[in-house]
Amino acid sequence: MDLSAEAKKLLNLIEKKEKLVAMLAPSFVIDFGYPEIIRMLKKLGFSYVAEIARGAEETNKQLFTLMKLHPDKKFITSPCPNIVRLIKSKYPNLVQYLTKIDTPMSATAKMVIKKYPGYKIVHFSPCLVKKLEAKEDFPELNILALTYKDLSDIFKIKKIKPRRIFKTKDSFDITGGHTRLYPISGGLAQSAGVTQRLTDAEYDVVSGPALVNKALQNFEINSDIKLLDILNCDGGCINGPGMVSKELLDKRRKKVIDFWNKR
Repeated sequence: MDLSAEAKKLLNLIEKKEKLVAMLAPSFVIDFGYPEIIRMLKKLGFSYVAEIARGAEETNKQLFTLMKLHPDKKFITSPCPNIVRLIKSKYPNLVQYLTKIDTPMSATAKMVIKKYPGYKIVHFSPCLVKKLEAKEDFPELNILALTYKDLSDIFKIKKIKPRRIFKTKDSFDITGGHTRLYPISGGLAQSAGVTQRLTDAEYDVVSGPALVNKALQNFEINSDIKLLDILNCDGGCINGPGMVSKELLDKRRKKVIDFWNKR
């Protein structure tokens, strides 16, 4: 099995019995069942499991505060590390519009550090670029970022399989709610209440490379728009390259919405 460098590092930490906390991005329900994923992670060696949807709630609060303080300014959301890097490399004139607030990953990590000091944070998501975000954008948080594919490979190596027998402790130690919509295109705008606070002309929801570039090219020209909720992958994070699932986007979206409905 061809393991990533991050997967090898995690296996090494597990062998050394390091104190570990897992952080799961809200798209995890596409590749793993809940709550069995909690039991599997704890069997793997994690002491605690945090839901990144909780950090996304803090991201929303910071975004709302920013928009309230600067009602006449234009903003581009920044939770997608691929978009941030695209803007910095191809559209440097738009860097000024990026929301300079915590991403769901960094916000959750800060909560974990406060609640579980001395534990190593391991982040799981469908995004390959999250590995760069962890290393380059938030090195002080010391996050090890892996994909769901990485995690699936490690489960296979350790022979850990899901089973439909749960205990009361098989639940998130840090949990979120309405922000479980984040991985769907427009999930940020909806969960943050942007769709209620702004008119249709004042915000735009975009995903997929073709639409992304078009939206960025027109952002400064469009005088009406105040917020651009933008994700690089077509359909949102539910279509990230680090996923195991081969299901159609509609089915992936339904899984996320169904889990959101159980909040």
